[in-house]
Amino acid sequence: MSPSKTVIAFDLYGTLLSTESISKELAKIYGDDKAQSLATLWRRYQLEYTWRINSMGLYRTFSEITKGALEHAVAETGLSLSAGDAEKLMKAYDSLHVFPEVPKALKAVKETPDIDPYIFTNGTRDMVSASVKLSPDLGPYADVFKGFITVHEVQVFKPAIKVYDDLLTKVGKEGEAGEVWVVTANPFDAVGARAAGLQSAWIDRAGKGWVDRLGDVIGGIRPSVVVSGVDEAVGEIIKLAT
Repeated sequence: MSPSKTVIAFDLYGTLLSTESISKELAKIYGDDKAQSLATLWRRYQLEYTWRINSMGLYRTFSEITKGALEHAVAETGLSLSAGDAEKLMKAYDSLHVFPEVPKALKAVKETPDIDPYIFTNGTRDMVSASVKLSPDLGPYADVFKGFITVHEVQVFKPAIKVYDDLLTKVGKEGEAGEVWVVTANPFDAVGARAAGLQSAWIDRAGKGWVDRLGDVIGGIRPSVVVSGVDEAVGEIIKLAT
């Protein structure tokens, strides 16, 4: 990797891959009327569990966290979950669909030699590798990425500063945090990256603007750019980098 290149670290789940697309699998078990709300609740507890376990100073893999969050969501809804169905749903995480604008974004990255793209995620390397390669939409772009950088080596989840420091080390940008962009649809990730000195592009798919205020509480930290899609984020970064 050339030191002069700009690094784009793409968050995976909820940014490139739509965790809401799991609702199709949930619908096969629980019906269409419950699938969407279950998918939303599952995602909510998946993230909440990572923050809670960070606070306790403990660590379990993202796969374990994801399974526990599924069981929580199903139980809270008053439904049941067989071991077989749990296994099917966890396997479905290996074949999530991308958001519509993602292929365009990755084509632009592939055509820009001054950009080094990575996946940067809470998932383990095995989980991420499967999710990227087996996704019907993301799989064709697997070779675009220079590598997968996960939190598993440091055993703490985003937005812990240690995670972003590890990212800088792995992409060879220690002391050059301003040349590393985290592209994410998660506000906590966008703020975490900025708090660690990196740039961040936050994806505002709901179109509500930046409403998160934790960054203000800790010193006026906000994303470097706010855009509506991953393609727009890539476009802005390329303009700023060239």
